[in-house]
Amino acid sequence: MATFDSAIVGTGEIAGFHAASLSRQATRSRIVAATDIDRAALRAFGEKWSVPALYPDLDTLLAATTPDLVHLCTPPGLHAAQAVTALRRGVHVLCEKPPVLSLAQLDEIAEAAAEGGATFATVFQHRFGSRAEALRRLVGDPRLGRPTTAVCHTLWFRPDEYFAVPWRGGWDVEGGGPTMGHGIHQFDLLLSIMGEWREVVAVAARQAKPTATEDLSCAIVTFANGAVATVVNSVVSPRERSYLRFDFEHATVELDHVYGYGDEDWTVTAAPGHAQDVAQAWAGGPTGVRSGHDAQLGAVLDALAAGTEPPVSLTDTRATVELIAATYASAFTGERVRAGDLGPDSPFYRRMDGTGAPWS
Repeated sequence: MATFDSAIVGTGEIAGFHAASLSRQATRSRIVAATDIDRAALRAFGEKWSVPALYPDLDTLLAATTPDLVHLCTPPGLHAAQAVTALRRGVHVLCEKPPVLSLAQLDEIAEAAAEGGATFATVFQHRFGSRAEALRRLVGDPRLGRPTTAVCHTLWFRPDEYFAVPWRGGWDVEGGGPTMGHGIHQFDLLLSIMGEWREVVAVAARQAKPTATEDLSCAIVTFANGAVATVVNSVVSPRERSYLRFDFEHATVELDHVYGYGDEDWTVTAAPGHAQDVAQAWAGGPTGVRSGHDAQLGAVLDALAAGTEPPVSLTDTRATVELIAATYASAFTGERVRAGDLGPDSPFYRRMDGTGAPWS
């Protein structure tokens, strides 16, 4: 079995999740290097996870060693430049969310990946729970019937002091509010199950938080298969809940959690006359895998070993980032936005707030 060398870029809280996952798959991957501009944080991370080589920046790290995989655990505003640096050197990248601040940045990353012959994957770990995989396989199954509607609500709360961190709450450094940095996990899961989205109409507001970005957005998304979903992204909801509901002709499938789920967080309700078929369908498929970094990292390492593109790929990432941009474009212009509308001539291609939020 191949063992892959990983380098951790940014040693804050989220890097600990990556390091812990790597430690649980020590026969398949090991941390060979780390970097952070905060020397104290870097030293503490290195000591905790027994990292053999520590560097002051990514360029110095890549000049000294050639890892198989770079884990970008830095603030969002740094992701694009760091990804391009690694990819051009032929190093694969696994990037935390949000992967970029704009569609333009994502396209720059795609060019760098092609140039360096390396791959870029985004951490969207909610795709990798076993029951999500089971539901993906059942879309189109006549026992559930055609998908008709869906609900995707990320109702979270963040106190004002949360936004005191310099890179939070601004368009230039975080790219957006809960549409960009919080709800992204839930509606990426939604897209992975429902497939290609076609059109969105949305509103966004700054209700209460001391930010330049929105703290609430609400969207109606129409999919290519004809299904329609409501998507709410909030950081002004004291009773936190992450709720997804998928209605098919013959069944309702629900996921109710907050920050991660297991099989027990899913429920299935059959339409009258379809109980046996729906129960049989839901009983099949994988079980026992929680959503989280462990599940996705395992899939990434499987892909690297097989020489295939690791999940979540640039193509899948772009669909999610484009929906974010389209949500902002619709909210700020009052127009319906279709997939493919936001090309290089659109202000929302280069910035999520386009020419500026209405409250700016």
